[in-house]
Amino acid sequence: MIDPMNPTSASTGGDGPRVALSSMRDPGLLVALALLWVGSAVALSIDVPRTGFGIKGDEATYVAMALSVAYDGDLVYERGDIERFFEIYGGGPEGIYLKIGARSSYDVDGTFPFIHRETYPDGRDGRLYFGKAYMSSLFAAPFVWVAGLNGLLWFNVVLLSAVVFGAYRFVAARSPGHVALVFVLAFLGASIVPLYVVWLQSEIFHFAFVFFAYLLWFYKDVAPAPTTWFGRWLRSPGSDLVAAVILGLVIFSKPWPHPLFIAPPVLHLWRQRRFRHGIAVGFLAAGVSVAALGLNALISGEFIYQGGLDRKYVAGEFPFEAPGVEFDDVGTTMTTDSIVVEATEGPVAFLTLLFHNLRYFLVGRHFGFIPFFFPGVVVLLLFLRGRAEAQLWHWLILATVVLAAVTLAVYMPFTWSGGGGPNGNRYYLSAYPLFLFLTPTLRGHGPAIAAWLGGSLFTAQMLLNPFVTANQPYLAPMHGLFRLLPVELTMVRDLPIMLDPPRSRVIYGEDPVLELHFLDENASLPESPGIWVAGERRTDIIVRHTNPRPLETITVTARSGIATEVAIDIGGRDGRITLEPDVPGSVTIRPRGIYSRRSWAYLMQVTTSAGFVPRLVEAGSDDERYLGAAISLTAVPTQAQ
Repeated sequence: MIDPMNPTSASTGGDGPRVALSSMRDPGLLVALALLWVGSAVALSIDVPRTGFGIKGDEATYVAMALSVAYDGDLVYERGDIERFFEIYGGGPEGIYLKIGARSSYDVDGTFPFIHRETYPDGRDGRLYFGKAYMSSLFAAPFVWVAGLNGLLWFNVVLLSAVVFGAYRFVAARSPGHVALVFVLAFLGASIVPLYVVWLQSEIFHFAFVFFAYLLWFYKDVAPAPTTWFGRWLRSPGSDLVAAVILGLVIFSKPWPHPLFIAPPVLHLWRQRRFRHGIAVGFLAAGVSVAALGLNALISGEFIYQGGLDRKYVAGEFPFEAPGVEFDDVGTTMTTDSIVVEATEGPVAFLTLLFHNLRYFLVGRHFGFIPFFFPGVVVLLLFLRGRAEAQLWHWLILATVVLAAVTLAVYMPFTWSGGGGPNGNRYYLSAYPLFLFLTPTLRGHGPAIAAWLGGSLFTAQMLLNPFVTANQPYLAPMHGLFRLLPVELTMVRDLPIMLDPPRSRVIYGEDPVLELHFLDENASLPESPGIWVAGERRTDIIVRHTNPRPLETITVTARSGIATEVAIDIGGRDGRITLEPDVPGSVTIRPRGIYSRRSWAYLMQVTTSAGFVPRLVEAGSDDERYLGAAISLTAVPTQAQ
């Protein structure tokens, strides 16, 4: 029998050549190797700065750290680091997080906790330190040393290929190989996961390492008897300890929600009455995280990489790029060295906000689980249908992924997707591999087909050109089925449209002043005679009142050069205007909005039934747009109490 985790081994009565030939035909191995080969060829041959459209997200910090480790052997930001960055990107590290170094002194007295630590600047003017976790960049550094900046992309390809192979082995332990392979490819390929391969930061690292840890913990519970030393090791206590080390590295790199992920393996071991071993696994994961923090303290003088004396987000002008440019003169202070639960206004407001966030968490247009992780929905349905074969550890994993979602919504109710307008929910990306371990026995290709069909309806357009999608995450939600889903109004300031400045935060009106966010290209920016809505199209515009008082009414006035119907919906309250050529009409709506961060947000949807091209009907016009109607807004806030 061939060991599922080592296809080159078998007990076949000495028939070595036949076993070797069988292993070479193993579909999971062949597909993983093909993915590795093709992906590596692409990763190593493209011009990363040009193809990736420069820096996005938090890439500047992770790229700079990987380059520093690979070429300088340290994690220190100096003059050479900024020169290297300009050489590669033709510009500075926009959005880099930097912090000054620190030294510490300790006093002992009779006041609890008796030992008191005080920090002060290390006084080194020629060096700074990075304000992000170094772990993913440290692992990527050997690839960068070999292949330069392309090595970061190559590293992600290697990780994803390894995940494909491991996921196939896990599912194939209980299902036919060809069924397992198609399902695993759907689980990964019909989700948002492949898109993050082109992000040169830590997301794929977290995703892959969480998967590897859980594979080491739970593969032994589904696999047949081992036939090789490696198979026996996988089923040994040693593999549990290695998994704890792997998860500990992830916990250090992203403190939440990863500490929750230690609960299923520890409780599973306790369920087996292996109490000491369970405690060892838990303490080892925690110990590795603490040790990594200690290494951070040795490097910069501070245990917490996101805190310390001064941590800044730097863009535009950078320390050491020219004489006289000092750290004190650039950047924005962003120190987060404590756990802060973002406050809401009372229990009713908190529960209302939580309700909306959980709804958005599931079906939100920009960050929802269903559109971006649809194969996970298929897994959940399969699991619930086949729950009779589920073991306790399956239910523990299910409870963990649910708890991770809820705690993210509670802990950071205004930015639970990761901030910065990412593609999908990047904070929950590393929880997604846990869903694979809920997969029951598969007997046919039906689930894989369902995952492929459902997931591709949302993600196919995004994965066709991943570099464009990653750089402009606001494009995909403008089209297709995304437009049927609700907009996350609790997190307006973190929606992808914020990365398109001309179409976000558009100030409109005077009393009250409104803030408009144009979620698609079916409407113009305000002009004379108003906001033009395209003919026979629907436009979605967020109307934000940056005031604790809600809007009592919004009056929409429309006009057009042709006869047309204008349908308006604001938060579920609708109205309709029937227009005659060049005759204005209006409707007043009492809108329903969402309260968040001391402001009110309303989703306004405007649809026109017909359109015209001014150039074709108006003498002297050069306007070639297909226009429906021009609208203007007049808002009335509620009276202050």
